[in-house]
Amino acid sequence: MTNLALTYWNQGRWKEAECLQIVVMEARKRLLGEEHPDTLTSMINLASTYRNQGQWKEAEGLEMAVMEARKRLLGEEHPDTLTSMANLALTYWNQGRWKEAEGLQMAVMKARKRLLGEEHPDTLTSIANLGSTYRNQGQWKEAEGLEMTVMEARKKLLGEEHPDTLTSMANLALTCTNQGRWNEAEGWEIAVMEATKRLLGEEHPDTLTSMTNLASTYRNQGRWKEAEGLQIAVMEATKRLLGEEHPNTLGSMGNLASTYRNQGRWKEAEGLEIVVMDAKKRLLGEEHPDTLTSIANLASTYWNQGWWKEAEGLEIVVMEARKRLLGEEHPSTLRSMAHLASTYWDQGRWKEAEGLEIAVMEATKRLLGEEHPNTLTSMANLAVTYWNQKRWNEAEGLQIAVMEARKRLLGEEHPDTLRSMTNLASTYWNQGRWKEAEGLEIVVMEANKRLLGEEHPDTLISIANLAATYCNQGRWKEAEGLEIAVMEARKRLLSEEHPSTLRSMGNL
Repeated sequence: MTNLALTYWNQGRWKEAECLQIVVMEARKRLLGEEHPDTLTSMINLASTYRNQGQWKEAEGLEMAVMEARKRLLGEEHPDTLTSMANLALTYWNQGRWKEAEGLQMAVMKARKRLLGEEHPDTLTSIANLGSTYRNQGQWKEAEGLEMTVMEARKKLLGEEHPDTLTSMANLALTCTNQGRWNEAEGWEIAVMEATKRLLGEEHPDTLTSMTNLASTYRNQGRWKEAEGLQIAVMEATKRLLGEEHPNTLGSMGNLASTYRNQGRWKEAEGLEIVVMDAKKRLLGEEHPDTLTSIANLASTYWNQGWWKEAEGLEIVVMEARKRLLGEEHPSTLRSMAHLASTYWDQGRWKEAEGLEIAVMEATKRLLGEEHPNTLTSMANLAVTYWNQKRWNEAEGLQIAVMEARKRLLGEEHPDTLRSMTNLASTYWNQGRWKEAEGLEIVVMEANKRLLGEEHPDTLISIANLAATYCNQGRWKEAEGLEIAVMEARKRLLSEEHPSTLRSMGNL
């Protein structure tokens, strides 16, 4: 039964795996005792299945019981005890309980360093896990330092192309991505993808994961067609190898839908997102975290089409479910509150938007700190709501705070820093402070050209913003030249009828 459960687990058939694992666990408890090693193993297996279904509390309860039993029976630093601590940390991690995860991971890492050595595979795994937790707390430098250590050790011990080495390279790429260092991320991801293709084959799950990661970086660079090509290849392979409704297949469909959304291809995005949402509801349940994410994605597509009521209805469902299942202040709950605020914002319901945004900002400040990336994003969102109410001074105060923090933490030319400069320029613009707006817009435009390329969507937006500032100063020729460049690029890259193209034609 255990083997059959494992087969179901590997196929993503969580409910069938769960049923068998419960039978095995109960039988072992009855026949062998509550704390027999085989009983504890069956509890760990069931906890893993709960975790994959987003049943964090059930997973946590089992993992806590196993950890306490192993501490008592085997000792605080027995390898099995440390493994159970790492498992519990992963469940905390999935609930956004970063500090609790970090505490356990730090203890595991230190024990393994002392007992097994700095470069034992289990030690390196624990270092990598801690790096992932730092990354999720916006501690990019700490994450990068640990990931570099792991990667270099694995290269030396296992070789350049060992699967664990490639995993560490992928982790480092993700940290580069979070810092807006797209070209470095791309370099790592291409290396990983080429190695996995050569070593494991074109359609091995690890190869498909590496293709997905590279597609995500292309999307962040505005290279929609390259992203789309990889995502279609991944989706078709997972459909053929795993089935139409395997979690990996549904994930690949969701990724492709996101790229369609970025290109303004709303109907294609919507079609995929409805298929994904319906499948997840049926397979995982109405309130599984992955189901809620798929509902949120569909809401985003409705939002982009101006279907505010449809978007609002879905966003309320997601927010309420996350509040109930994850808690009022879980990162996913706060994210859903921010999305709902954005929908209120687009309907001119400023006070409702403001209330949600203040709640999100205060929670992120308290939980993550004044200068965590999520806190700064929440401050920027609230500033936009003030901006729309013509509360220029309040908007400006928040925007300056965000911009200065991002410059200091992320660097002068990080995408988020440049975005905050754009927002502040817009506030200056609305106050008729053309020279201050122009100064910021030129800095942003030049940085985007250099970092992203002349025709990246963000570069074109920055050119259009500067054109509008020239226009308001009566500098018609300078404005016209910029607007024509934007319009022609959008026609070529997005199509004649994309909303952004039509907007640039209207500006001209």
